[in-house]
Amino acid sequence: MLSVHHLNKSYGIQTVLQDITFNISAGEKIGLVGPNGCGKTTLMRILAGLESADSGKVSQTFPGLRIGYLAQGFDLPLDATIRTTLNLSAVDEAALETEIASLAQALTVSAADPALQTRYDTALAQLSSLDIHPESILAPLGLAGLDPQTPVGQLSGGQKTRLLLARILLAEPHLLLLDEPTNHLDIAMLEWLEGWVRRFKGAVLIVSHDRAFLDNTVGAIFEIDPNTHQLKAYPGSYSDYADQKQAEFDHQQQAYMDQQQQIAQLRAAAGHIRSLTKMKKGGKADGGDKFAKGFFGNRATKNVAGRAKHIEARIQHILEEEKIDKPRGDWQVKLQFGAAGHQSRDVMSIENLSIGYAPENPILSGLNLHIGPGQKIVLTGENGSGKTTLLRTIAGRLPTLGGALKLGAAVKLGYMTQEQESLPPEQTPLASLQAVAPFNETEARHFLHFLLFSGDDPLRPNHSLSYGERARLQLGLLIAQGCNFLLLDEPINHLDIASRSRFEQALRQFEGAVLAVVHDRYFIERFAETVWLVEDGQVKTLLS
Repeated sequence: MLSVHHLNKSYGIQTVLQDITFNISAGEKIGLVGPNGCGKTTLMRILAGLESADSGKVSQTFPGLRIGYLAQGFDLPLDATIRTTLNLSAVDEAALETEIASLAQALTVSAADPALQTRYDTALAQLSSLDIHPESILAPLGLAGLDPQTPVGQLSGGQKTRLLLARILLAEPHLLLLDEPTNHLDIAMLEWLEGWVRRFKGAVLIVSHDRAFLDNTVGAIFEIDPNTHQLKAYPGSYSDYADQKQAEFDHQQQAYMDQQQQIAQLRAAAGHIRSLTKMKKGGKADGGDKFAKGFFGNRATKNVAGRAKHIEARIQHILEEEKIDKPRGDWQVKLQFGAAGHQSRDVMSIENLSIGYAPENPILSGLNLHIGPGQKIVLTGENGSGKTTLLRTIAGRLPTLGGALKLGAAVKLGYMTQEQESLPPEQTPLASLQAVAPFNETEARHFLHFLLFSGDDPLRPNHSLSYGERARLQLGLLIAQGCNFLLLDEPINHLDIASRSRFEQALRQFEGAVLAVVHDRYFIERFAETVWLVEDGQVKTLLS
């Protein structure tokens, strides 16, 4: 269906992709993984024909291949409507059938005319799309109830993502290129999309940091190595890939340790022989060294020196020709939360609470909730159900509409927002950190280095940072402040897989309480002690 041969791409002196070669066959479902910035989106744009490679070739081996590409960013005009975005304008079916018949007749005369063939394929695709019922795609994505004339600019970020996904699915592509399709989908929509991808008869290449989504959809993983900029294929699901990566690491680690031990033994042997040679040249050996006496009684000094040189040459050969590099740890953010300090017996107590923006129409009401010290809670539910409103109310950003909300006397609350608006746009990461923690510049730079801010990154204004960089900075600021109660609104949305795993580990070690809005099911399974579901204006406990 699609074949890629020896693809290379650089931006200036920065290599992004190097000697990339792979094939995608009909019906294959493949996940594309690697750290943020390793070249995944660049590769997807090249495959979609939106960007050119420096060298190499992308060949379509399927006649009339239709490619659907879902980009991370929203690139539609804000004055477009849902109707125009989905191309739902009326089409004259009879006129289409007449055009197809005419083009078919023309092809019998000029079968080799590529322009005619393209027009024929396009007309057939249009006719086929008339049989598609948009509601079958729009309803599960939560878009069926929207007025088709609604301007795109009035939609939320999640609705925009789903709208673009719907447009692609309605076009019935043979190959889907999905770049982070799960970012703004709640669990119900994620499960619908998983089922759709599994049933999809075409091929799919998916960039995703959602490990459960990859486990449930793909049969192979392509990894872009950030050090070599090359691609390696692994069979199986994401979990299979993770097992294979661990086995590779363990094997290389053992081989490295064995070689280091061999080198140490050879150096010790060479050093011992050299010391014996020096003793012989000095005219005598230590009278107590029986080995030295026996040695010099049976071998000439030049033979001893020759053996030492032979061993040293062997060491040099190993270091130059057979050297096994120490395996590098996986790409990840090095987060480490400190101790939470003194904690209140009751971190948060809520009684008969109502929240929202209008007293006469609360979003959630009658809430009775409690969080104890060290408790780890995930807040989940459909998009728009009130999860962020609850976090904003607890954080004091919104007034309550009724009832009581009380935080413990010793609680130091840290709030990570989904929109990342808490970061001053003109401030730098360095200045942001020093504003909340008593670090000098050296200490602050060292701290930011663990968050993968290196070189001049700490001096860039926050508004120029990527979403992933802003997320890492927000997490770091919470760590530095020593908070003991964290409110996290989609904290891992822009983190790559390894960074998500490391963040999970750090939160498990964190001694304070956490209330996090998360849709990543791997995260929920490994982190949550309690799950609160927001549904029908209430918060229900699913797991405790």
